[in-house]
Amino acid sequence: MASTSTLLIKTIFLVLIFVSFAISPATSTAPDECGSESANPCVNKAKALPLKIIAIVAILIASMIGVGAPLFSRNVSFLQPDGNIFTIIKCFASGIILGTGFMHVLPDSFEMLSSICLEENPWHKFPFSGFLAMLSGLITLAIDSMATSLYTSKNAVGIMPHGHGHGPANDVTLPIKEDDSANTQLLRYRVIAMVLELGIIVHSVVIGLSLGATSDTCTIKGLIAALCFHQMFEGMGLGGCILQAEYTNMKKFVMAFFFAVTTPFGIALGIALSTVYQDNSPKALITVGLLNACSAGLLIYMALVDLLAAEFMGPKLQGSIKMQFKCLVAALLGCGGMSIIAKWA
Repeated sequence: MASTSTLLIKTIFLVLIFVSFAISPATSTAPDECGSESANPCVNKAKALPLKIIAIVAILIASMIGVGAPLFSRNVSFLQPDGNIFTIIKCFASGIILGTGFMHVLPDSFEMLSSICLEENPWHKFPFSGFLAMLSGLITLAIDSMATSLYTSKNAVGIMPHGHGHGPANDVTLPIKEDDSANTQLLRYRVIAMVLELGIIVHSVVIGLSLGATSDTCTIKGLIAALCFHQMFEGMGLGGCILQAEYTNMKKFVMAFFFAVTTPFGIALGIALSTVYQDNSPKALITVGLLNACSAGLLIYMALVDLLAAEFMGPKLQGSIKMQFKCLVAALLGCGGMSIIAKWA
């Protein structure tokens, strides 16, 4: 199931990336300044490079701390996965992911695809960002549902009780085993962790690429601090999902590793491409804008449906109004933190 659904997800996003590159040459006319370096006095490649190196190291460390902290929480008594504090922290991290989708990724997509550097037709005639975010959310829902169904039907054969004899006695309804319910919940955690990781990785590469390609020293400093905070708490949300999925230690390490290195990799890629990559060129605006829209839809769906709704509608919070209030405050704080950071990043 995991390999099939992972292949399906990768195929869909590869198609989206291919489409974005394929249609980007459609912009044939644009203002002259859109393909050239800005006259901004803050633009200095020589001074920007050391800052980018610092960003790689700082963001890598912050990402490792964020995604690794939940994985080691089993060794801390008050941070057990089934404890109240862990649930509150997870809701806070889910708010971070929701705020990332609404306050960072989606606005960036709207800004890029409505740029004056793009032709009036079709980019200014239709809200491509909202359309793709909506489509991405629906595709994520379909993947989420199909992956769950495939795994459930595959394992149902092994857990279905077999009757003996003939006649109406075989139509007896047997109670659902607690083990079956636990397996279903574990499946949901694994699907959630897998899909969420993909969405975060796509987003992380894009923001890393943008940071690595820019030479504006006035904005890089603020971006480093903002992205460290962002990656740390986004990693906490992902790390919590990986922990609940109960993967093997090797799979946990691989998923945590890929999350931690994607943004630094994007920055390094942006540095390598800085001589040919112009963030205000039509091709760059279309490609990154479309990817941001797809990533926004995925992150918003995952944060609302698979993380926050799953917690608030679960037995733990439904049985305690006090816990519901605490988790709601935590989620609001997460969203509020990302909203404040949106001023710099």
